Amino acid sequence: MGKVVTVGEPMALFVANEEGPLDSVKTFTKYIAGAEINVSVGVNRLEHEIEYVTQLGKDPFGKYIARFLEEEGIGTTYSRFYEGAPTGFQLKGKDTENDPEVFYFRKNSAASMIPYDLSEEINLDDVDVLHVSGVFLAVNDETYRFAQNLVKRAKAKGITIVFDPNLRPVLWGSTEKMVKGINEMAFQADYVLPGIGEGEILTGSREPDAIADFYLAQGVKGIIIKDGPKGCYAYSSEQGITQKTTAAGFKLEQLVDTVGAGDGFAVGVVTGLIEGLSLERILERSNAIGAIQVSHISDNEGLPTRQELADFIANY
Repeated sequence: MGKVVTVGEPMALFVANEEGPLDSVKTFTKYIAGAEINVSVGVNRLEHEIEYVTQLGKDPFGKYIARFLEEEGIGTTYSRFYEGAPTGFQLKGKDTENDPEVFYFRKNSAASMIPYDLSEEINLDDVDVLHVSGVFLAVNDETYRFAQNLVKRAKAKGITIVFDPNLRPVLWGSTEKMVKGINEMAFQADYVLPGIGEGEILTGSREPDAIADFYLAQGVKGIIIKDGPKGCYAYSSEQGITQKTTAAGFKLEQLVDTVGAGDGFAVGVVTGLIEGLSLERILERSNAIGAIQVSHISDNEGLPTRQELADFIANY
């Protein structure tokens, strides 16, 4: 099986037990959130080795997350505790029809103070894929530099880089800074995974072909554009010839929570690339994991094992 490295900020997640605005909700249930930790859970459950890099506060939330990582069997060689800052957390509303309301408590968190030197210490030998998310880039300038250096080192070793823009406008400060920062990182990746709405913000067009052309012209090897329940569109370019592949989404009777669907999709891409699957099978796997995830309230608890994934696809 393959080996993956990712870096990010995990948070304690409190999900509302009843619908309504967050300021009126009385009870919440505690989970764990973070784009990169979601990907780590999914990759590990599909039986690939994953190394998750982060910095946690030495507090109850940090200990809760560390215990979760250990129980899941996720590698934490380069994850550490930091006493000078707390672990972040977030509140998430309950909404079965739309994206739920989310509010973050993450400013000056332990992860935001991850030391740059750690990006040099990470052993990238035998790593197949580096997964990077735009969320970690948005935390502050130092986390951006950390990820940038990790990408630079990975490229020098010929490691496949998968980048999920995961736009978080509230963290960037301005749309202009976000677009510039995300695209500069995307141009360094082998595969870029924007949602169609993200593609519009980043390129100025909502047309999948135009979004793909924008990134392929910068040397990106492949771009996969997510379009919710409609499915996805994948593009690759070889010797100046662009190949397009589309895959329909899995239609569900009930949608529980859309958060985490994109991270599940990324799990499918990362593991599919490692396993050398055809593009058609990678897209099928990615759509399937995304569909499974939106059937669960937690951001990552529903991510499937290899058998659960096979059963879902076979029985659909």
